[in-house]
Amino acid sequence: MVHLKFIIINKFAGMYRKFFLLSLLILACDFPERDCLSFQTGTFEYESISDDGVKVISEFTRTKDLEIGYFNGKIDSNKVSWVSDCECIYKKVNPKSFSDKKSVQMKILSTNKDSYTFEYSYVGDIKNKQRGYVKKIKD
Repeated sequence: MVHLKFIIINKFAGMYRKFFLLSLLILACDFPERDCLSFQTGTFEYESISDDGVKVISEFTRTKDLEIGYFNGKIDSNKVSWVSDCECIYKKVNPKSFSDKKSVQMKILSTNKDSYTFEYSYVGDIKNKQRGYVKKIKD
């Protein structure tokens, strides 16, 4: 009987030890700050590298449901559907090709005072995710 009590006590002690270690691991993680709501609307700058290796800065303005971008003198418009505070789906307003018809998923990964880092890909394409950095220049 004493042997059975010892086995039961050891079993519970092992469970509590695992729970404690898991809790410690979760609390030790440093999660990035995300104040996504302040980046859902406004005017932004996006820096990218062109095919010839030249740094290009484009500007876009986003309302709650529309994004209008200005790139190399051309206007590009997308419908915006926010899935959560930090994630949205873009769909071109006037697609001109098959790839333009594909929706793009964007997720804000972290935010700072006036900028955010994001990840994007075509909806459902988990292998080809890209990352970018955007700076807010105007509310």
